Amino acid sequence: MQKLHTLILIFACTFFSQAQDTYLQCGKIIDTKAGKILIEKTIVVSGNKITKIQDGYTTGKKGDTTIDLKGKTVMPGLIDMHVHLEEETNPKKYIQRYTDNEADIAYNSVEFAKTTLMAGFTTVRDLGGSGVNISLKKAISKGRIDGPRVFTAGKALATTGGHADPTNGSKRILIGDPGPKEGVVNSIGDAKKAVRQRYKNGADLIKITATGGVLSVAKSSSNPQFTLEEIKAICETAKDYGFHVAAHAHGDEGMQRAILGGVKTIEHGTLMSEKTMDLMKQHDAYLVPTITAGKEVTEKAAIKNYYPAIIVPKALEIGPKIQNTFSKAYKRGVGIAFGTDAGVYKHGQNAKEFEFMVEAGMPAIEAIQSATTTNAKLLNMQDQLGQIAIGFLADIVAVNDDPTKKISTMENIVFVMKDGKVYKK
Repeated sequence: MQKLHTLILIFACTFFSQAQDTYLQCGKIIDTKAGKILIEKTIVVSGNKITKIQDGYTTGKKGDTTIDLKGKTVMPGLIDMHVHLEEETNPKKYIQRYTDNEADIAYNSVEFAKTTLMAGFTTVRDLGGSGVNISLKKAISKGRIDGPRVFTAGKALATTGGHADPTNGSKRILIGDPGPKEGVVNSIGDAKKAVRQRYKNGADLIKITATGGVLSVAKSSSNPQFTLEEIKAICETAKDYGFHVAAHAHGDEGMQRAILGGVKTIEHGTLMSEKTMDLMKQHDAYLVPTITAGKEVTEKAAIKNYYPAIIVPKALEIGPKIQNTFSKAYKRGVGIAFGTDAGVYKHGQNAKEFEFMVEAGMPAIEAIQSATTTNAKLLNMQDQLGQIAIGFLADIVAVNDDPTKKISTMENIVFVMKDGKVYKK
């Protein structure tokens, strides 16, 4: 027995002494914490973490891997705070609600997840689907499929007939009376139960639809759809379970109720007033702009029969306004968290949002920080994600050019590492 223990010890020592490190020789690194560019550095990755950042270009011992990124600009893996990995825009989407099984949704989500990762987004916040997104998160975390690290809301919470009521647009025999289990809330009691059900299902956060929406089969795009008391009940219960709350909101009254109720992020924020902007600053709430989605729905609404008729006027009203609202909110000092609503447009094009943010007046370095340090903080991962720093997870991406000078380069990610594993080189 003693001999066996000795052999095991020798094997273990030999194995760990031969464990390979990866050396990334980087021409430029974006220091997202300081907001500046570092020149000619080498990042050393051991396992799934960054262990050293060395001056100049260095290589390791025999057996280590060296990757030449001398002509690239390197930065932390990007974080998108608003995606929908179960779906992607197409003119058959509304009928697919009745024809696709969970397995169909799951197979599609695998492709969307991989596409997102290859676009440089190593972490995402999935803000609502059928619940397949929870299984997708688990499969990615176990290494069964390739995709970003997922924080998911599971099924979003709505009111009866509101945005995210899963039976909107159905014929009467299919409408039924969905409740908290299905994500439909109509009282304080429902609100608490719905949050606890999301916890039971395996969600990481809560998403509510505080106002009407564009793409739901319902008339209003912006009316308030929760009472303040219901929102408070959701946020207070969410806090008990370690969740933060995101609120879809286009209309101003619904936004104000959401902020006063305790939500952390406002998604879209289209019709936001200056009063609401100041309220967000006062309560340390963040705007997730989703400018790309606004432009996409405006474009698709012009295509005959792409959307159901009830959606078209909403898309033409709301879509063109999102970028301008973002510009006003940013200039007024509202906190900005990068998020795109991917799925409303094709997955993998998330980085278009950077160009739209810069176009609206946000400096490129701040746009990049919104997708790294800011989002890491909101996910309570500020000590693990959002920076290239010793001890942080090795989520690292690279582009050909310096994005602080040419922001469009963000749309061409040429290197992707997540958790120390290279997915794109």
